[in-house]
Amino acid sequence: MIDGKVMVTGGAGYIGSHAVLALLDAGHEVVVVDNLVTGFDWAVDPRATLVQANVADDAKVRAAIRDHKVRAILHFAGSVVVPESVSDPLKYYRNNTAASRSLIESAVAEGVAHFIFSSTAATYGTPEKVPVAEGDPTVPINPYGMSKLMTEAMLRDVAAAHPMNYAALRYFNVAGADPQGRSGQSTVGATHLIKIAVEAATGKRDAVGVYGTDFDTPDGTGVRDYIHVSDLAAAHVAALDLLIANPAASHTLNAGYGQGFSVLEVLDAVDRITNRTIERRFEGRRAGDPAALIADNRAILATLDWTPKHADLDGIVRDALGWERVLAERGR
Repeated sequence: MIDGKVMVTGGAGYIGSHAVLALLDAGHEVVVVDNLVTGFDWAVDPRATLVQANVADDAKVRAAIRDHKVRAILHFAGSVVVPESVSDPLKYYRNNTAASRSLIESAVAEGVAHFIFSSTAATYGTPEKVPVAEGDPTVPINPYGMSKLMTEAMLRDVAAAHPMNYAALRYFNVAGADPQGRSGQSTVGATHLIKIAVEAATGKRDAVGVYGTDFDTPDGTGVRDYIHVSDLAAAHVAALDLLIANPAASHTLNAGYGQGFSVLEVLDAVDRITNRTIERRFEGRRAGDPAALIADNRAILATLDWTPKHADLDGIVRDALGWERVLAERGR
């Protein structure tokens, strides 16, 4: 266990709120820093302390680190919509790269020992081969992926110059919700396929857009590696344990299951579980979308004390659907 608290930036958001739950359940003390632009204060477990601030606000962040004796930071705050990054790249270089630079500088100045970064498989761009491994070329095809890769580079250089180690977890497609119904994806207008599909299944949307049917995949639609958000949160706790145990080493790891499902396969799973048929609206490809992204996850399995517990597409869909019903009950 760490000697001090863990700061979670973006802890009022989708993935961050699940990481907060996993940390608290593991016995850590947690302080959340979130500006609540896309997150929700009610999504933060009451066992954690919430500080409303932007991660680029050096004064507030450094005060929070000092006041709460923070020794580790899990950094989730940022912008995550790939098509938006193509149309508004400067937003992504501000919210992801520049803000991360400010946060890392605050961490170094205040003596934070460990840093875990929410990176992405978008750093690979269009992979030369699938599954894609950590040592494969990183050639992002959109500003979102580039903004994250630039932050990885900063962390690598900072860890070489200062007494701080890090783990950068490259997420594949995060989906699902806390199986206990404590948190889930709550963003209005979300762009994640499974979130959109369960919204359609519960009447919040009329249909689901299928963007591209001519990819070089078995059914022509994009193939992605979907990882349950609770498994991903558990990976962060395991990564923190590893950083604490060996402060001289840093790690960059894929976070995925090593298996892919197409858009149509995901929609078929939602149909199967809800016993209804979601309307599909077929449209052209979106800018910046590769045909397939599947993780080679051998490194994370070998490096972390982590075994996925929710690696089942139907289970991921059921948990996502359960969260939609929680939101409906709450009038959200």
